[in-house]
Amino acid sequence: MQPDPLAPFRWLEGHRGPLGDIFCVSFCRGLDPAELLRRFGAPDTPAPESCDLDELLSRVGEFVAETRGGDGGGHVGVVRVGDWSMAVEPWGWRATLSDVATALSAGAEFVAVSRHDYAEDGFVHAVDGELVTAFAPYTPGRRHGSAPDRWTAAMAEVGLDPRPDGQRHDHRIAAAFALAAKATGVAFTPEVLAGPLLVGDLRGPAA
Repeated sequence: MQPDPLAPFRWLEGHRGPLGDIFCVSFCRGLDPAELLRRFGAPDTPAPESCDLDELLSRVGEFVAETRGGDGGGHVGVVRVGDWSMAVEPWGWRATLSDVATALSAGAEFVAVSRHDYAEDGFVHAVDGELVTAFAPYTPGRRHGSAPDRWTAAMAEVGLDPRPDGQRHDHRIAAAFALAAKATGVAFTPEVLAGPLLVGDLRGPAA
């Protein structure tokens, strides 16, 4: 029996996971965590604040209660994973917006996945300020960017049908993170969030 390629990412499905049903995770190679925070729009400080995931979620919860959620989660946590800086936006989606992804990718390589059960999920790959491939995991056959077919072989391997009239995947979020793992070599597992995160305030505009 072939191993399930989505098994490491099924914790991101359902509604009882630590990140809930609205979140965004991005991976950036070429920027350290402090610089990635700055580009997200966090205040430029000599030593960014550090906290664990529970504290980050608490701050996000307070911000969402104050703003009714329309402005995202207001905070981002960043951690170094191998050659990549990984950013987590609980209740956020900023990194999969095309203009933000291209700005964040200047001089670097950038991959992001968002889940938003009440709007639209997203997958974005950008390199040095250029949007290479972007699509909504629920409709992977509709892609745009300078190379929309860049990841079609890998998409098929994780069950995201790249054909224009292809079938939709019942486990789109797990599949999108499996694709991100193929693109970056980083598997987003719960262990990645077990340690401290550098935390920034996102209530200002992204760089």
